[in-house]
Amino acid sequence: MNTQEIIVKGARENNLKNISVRIPKKQITVFTGVSGSGKTSLVFDTIAAESQRLLNETYDSFIRHRLQQYGKPDVDKLENLSVAIIVNQKKIEGNARSTVGTITDIYSLLRLLFSRIGQPFVGHSSVFSFNNPLGMCSCCEGLGKTNVVDLEKLIDKEKSLNEGAIRFPTFEVGGWRWTRYVYSGLFDNDKKIKDYTDEEWYNLIYANDVKLLHPDPRFPKTGIYEGVLPRFERSFFKKESKEITGKNTDRYKQVVKQGICPECKGSRLNSQVLSCKIEDKNIADCCNIQIDDLLEFIKTIKDNSITPILEAIIENLENLLSIGLGYLTLGRETSSLSGGESQRIKLVRHLGSSLTDLIYIFDEPSVGLHPNDVQRLNKLLIELRDKGNTVLIIEHDPDVIAIADHIVDMGRGAGKSGGNIVYEGDFEELKKADTPTGNYLNQKNRIKTEYRKPSGSLSIKNSSLHNLKEVSVEIPKQILTVITGVAGSGKSSLVKSLINQYKEIVVIDQSALRGSRRSNISTYTGILDVIRNLFAKQNKVKQSLFSNNSDGACPECKGLGIISTDLAFLDAVEVRCEHCNGTGFKPEVLQYRLKGKSITDIMSMTISEANAFFNESEITQSLNRLCGVGLDYLTLGQSLNTFSGGERQRLKLATELGNKGNVYVFDEPTSGLQGSDISKLMKLFDKLVDDKNTVIIIEHNMDIISRADWIIDMGPSAGKNGGKVIFEGLPSDIITSKISLTGRHLKRYISK
Repeated sequence: MNTQEIIVKGARENNLKNISVRIPKKQITVFTGVSGSGKTSLVFDTIAAESQRLLNETYDSFIRHRLQQYGKPDVDKLENLSVAIIVNQKKIEGNARSTVGTITDIYSLLRLLFSRIGQPFVGHSSVFSFNNPLGMCSCCEGLGKTNVVDLEKLIDKEKSLNEGAIRFPTFEVGGWRWTRYVYSGLFDNDKKIKDYTDEEWYNLIYANDVKLLHPDPRFPKTGIYEGVLPRFERSFFKKESKEITGKNTDRYKQVVKQGICPECKGSRLNSQVLSCKIEDKNIADCCNIQIDDLLEFIKTIKDNSITPILEAIIENLENLLSIGLGYLTLGRETSSLSGGESQRIKLVRHLGSSLTDLIYIFDEPSVGLHPNDVQRLNKLLIELRDKGNTVLIIEHDPDVIAIADHIVDMGRGAGKSGGNIVYEGDFEELKKADTPTGNYLNQKNRIKTEYRKPSGSLSIKNSSLHNLKEVSVEIPKQILTVITGVAGSGKSSLVKSLINQYKEIVVIDQSALRGSRRSNISTYTGILDVIRNLFAKQNKVKQSLFSNNSDGACPECKGLGIISTDLAFLDAVEVRCEHCNGTGFKPEVLQYRLKGKSITDIMSMTISEANAFFNESEITQSLNRLCGVGLDYLTLGQSLNTFSGGERQRLKLATELGNKGNVYVFDEPTSGLQGSDISKLMKLFDKLVDDKNTVIIIEHNMDIISRADWIIDMGPSAGKNGGKVIFEGLPSDIITSKISLTGRHLKRYISK
C-alpha cells in the first residue's frame, strides 16, 4: 500500500458523485472548479471532517463534548490521513480585548521584553497586560475606548423640561426618570434650557450624589439627586442594560458614541505601566506603530541577556511582513480584520511550528490579496510543503494554481451538474484540458478599449479617514469604476469616506444575511409565499400547511428535519427525524401535489430546475435573477446559514437587478468565483451600468480591472506608506504608470 497518498474511495458528501481520488502527500494539491462544483464537499466536508473526527475520538468524553462536533462523512473509505490543520477565511473570533498582538502571541513576548529591560521596573510581564487589573487603565478597564454621551443629541436646548428637553426613553415627559428632575426643586420646569444659568446647567447635567434641600413632595424621600450624565452613565454604561433593546437601540446609538478613553488616550494601560520604557517607547507605543516600523525598532535593541526574546519577536514580525501584513499594528482589534487578513494571520501562526507531516487545508488564501502580495503567499505555501507537510488548497487564482504539484479539477458544472473529477494532473496540462477551468486558463486576456462616458461625479474632498492623506477625488457617475491597490493601501477607507458623505449609496458586501437556520432562498426572495398559495388553491386547503414553521411542521422535530439528543457529557447526536423522514413537514402534507410535485420535491429543486417548472411571473422573475448571478445550482430549500460570502453577495445583487439610477458599491465580488463565473458577473455589472446605475467595485481581480471604464489606484504601498491616489484614468493608461503595482500586473496579465 502506498502510504504517500491520501486515498478517497466512494465519496458522496453533498453533491459528490461517488468519486474516488488519490492525493499525493507532502506536496501542494490545488482543487479547482466553478463555484458549487464540489471542491468544499471533497476537501472540507470529507477529508478535513474525517481527520478532525478521528482526532477528536482520541480524547476522553469530557473533552470531546467541548470540541466542535464532526459527523462521519458519506464516504466508503479514507486511508492514510494525517492530522488536518484548517486555515479558513472565517474571521478570527474575539472581543474588543483580542488584538493582532494577542492572537499572534507577539504581545506576550513584548510584555516579557519590557519586564526584563524596561525602565523603571514596574513589575513582571503580567502587569503589562491590559486584561490584568494591575495593568489596565481603570477608566476604560483595558478597552482603550469609552462611551461618551453626545449632549447636543441628548438635550434639546430650545425646550424646557416640561416640553421634553431630555430626548431619551424614560427621560421624556412623563417618564419615570424625568420625574427626578421636575420634582427636584432645582429648576423652573417651564424655562428653556438655553436660558439656564451656569449653575442650573451644571445641576441638570453634571451634579452627582446631591442631597436636595427643598424637593417637591413627590420626589422619593430617600432619594439622592444626580444629573443627567451620571444617571445615564450609571444606568447604561456600567452594566449591560436590558433597556437598550428594540426601538431604544437606534436612539441609544444616536445619543452615545464611542470615543478614545480620556485617561489612557487609547493605550488601554495605566500610567504606571506606561512609565516603563525601552529607549523612548513604552509598550503601548510599540503596539500603535506599524509592524514594519516595530521590526526596525526591535532590531535596534542590543542586549545579550535577552537575545532569545528578541530573536523570537523579530521572527514573528518578519513572518507578518512576509505575508504582506506589515501595515497592521499589534493593537489592531481582530474583529476589524478582513477574512483574507484573518486567514493570513492564521497561516503565520503555523510557520514557526516544529510539527511536520500535517495536512494544511486552505480556502482561497488569495482572497483580499493584490497580485503583488500573492507572490509572497506562494512562498509561504511552498515553505509549508518543504517542511514535510501536505498542503491542500481550494483556489481560483491562476498564480496560486500555477505552484501546484498536483491539480484536481471538479465539475463540470455546479450543484447537481458538478460533483465529478474532470481533470487530474499538472498546471500545463490543465491549460490544454477541455474543462471550464482549463478553458479559462487558456483564454487570451484583453484590456477594454471602448469606454463609457460619465454623467457627473461623486466628490470626496480632503479625506483623512484612517490612512488617507487629505485625499480629494472625483468618482464618475453612470460608469464602472474599479478601486485598486495593495491590501492596506486605503481602498476601503476611500469608499467609507464616500458612503459617509452619500447616504443613498447601496453597499452590497459579503456580510451575513438576515434570517435563521430556518431561512432559505425561497423565504429570502419571498417566492415561498407564492408557492404556498399555489398549493393551497390547487388542493383547496389553507396556506399554513405548506410551511414547516407553521401548521405544516412535523410535531416531532418542529420542522427542522433532524432531532438532536443531548447525552450530557457525551457528544450530542443529530439524527434524521423518522416521523417526517427529514423533510420537516407532517407526512400528510406530502400527499398534496402541484403539477405532480409535493412541497418537499419543490424545495429540493435547484433554482434552474424550479425556473423551468414554474410559469408564474412572480416566481420566475426572482429565479431568473438568481440564475443571472450564477446561483442556479443552489436548491430552493438551502438554508441561508450555509452560504459562502460570495454566494451571500450574489444573492443580494440579484435583488437589485432591474433598478435604475442607484449608486452601488461592491467589495471584492469575485471572492469564491472561478474565471468563467466572473465573466457572467461582469455582464451583470455591465447591465447595471447600462440601466443608468453607477457601479463602484473594490477589486484585485484582473478580469474585472481590465473591463473597467475608470480606475482609481491607491498606494503606493500599505498603511502609512499608502493612503494616496497614485493613478486616476483608463485601464489602457495605467499599464504605462511607473509607480503603480496594479499597472505592472495588468501589463503582465494582458501579455499572457
